[in-house]
Amino acid sequence: MDDLTPAELRVLVAVDGEGSVTAAGVRLGLTQSAVSHALRAAERKMGAVLFRRGRAGARATAAGRAAVGHARHILRLMEVMRADTRTAARGEATGTIRLAAFRSAAFHLLPRVLVRFGRRHPKVTVDVRVVPDLGRGIAGEVADGRADVGVLTLPMYVDGLVCKELYEEPYVLAHPLGHPDPRSLPMIDWHENCSGETRRWLAAQEWIPPGDITVEDDGVVMSMVGHGLGAAIVPRLSTVDAPARVATAGLGEGAPRRRVGYVTTRELAGSALIRDLLGELRTLRTPAAPAAATHP
Repeated sequence: MDDLTPAELRVLVAVDGEGSVTAAGVRLGLTQSAVSHALRAAERKMGAVLFRRGRAGARATAAGRAAVGHARHILRLMEVMRADTRTAARGEATGTIRLAAFRSAAFHLLPRVLVRFGRRHPKVTVDVRVVPDLGRGIAGEVADGRADVGVLTLPMYVDGLVCKELYEEPYVLAHPLGHPDPRSLPMIDWHENCSGETRRWLAAQEWIPPGDITVEDDGVVMSMVGHGLGAAIVPRLSTVDAPARVATAGLGEGAPRRRVGYVTTRELAGSALIRDLLGELRTLRTPAAPAAATHP
């Protein structure tokens, strides 16, 4: 048969994740020879070289990256099949759901969702990872099989996934409390996915100077604003639990808004357990109001 076995799929994922045949063997509890044999068998069945092996380890080819992505999905669907079958047989769900989210969503939105979900499914573990919402980012984690569900900024930039908008929120100007002219301050910039409409609005604002400081985390932005280093344009959710020295101001008529949603695969959306988690996510209509900010 030309179909890859589950063992061969696990070898592909392990070699890709560890970067070497030897390390993959340690991870799987197999000898180096057994891993090499399984890898050769997979390449023969696929009719393509999947990894370039050398002294530096094993690196996936373009064909290998495609195969590994599918392997992760297939293995995950096998796990979901077992979990859903046991749930149907025993009436109680078990297993793990892997969820990726941007920082402020993980901090301020997901806890409420996971408390409710956990009450109904006490034996299910939700593994939450904070992933930068940049480029393929969170959607890429789901598409590549590293996460089952993602909470991210829309629009997303990866095709072939199922997504739904949960809510939208305004961007605001965060600035040091009590400053008489926040728009005159240096600008603290940060990297995030945003819509083309938002980028165009920002580019059209002559009062916004180039970023004097650039960081990768909106929590760091809030700390810097609180220390008086400058001002920043951020989604309102980023200001929840900001330092007491941070205030916010509206950006006026026509200011951009951030759309937040979830993403998963079509196959996983068919799982009863995943559907239940998505249902809880859909209860998120608006973010919590900032507790430590003022709104002139």
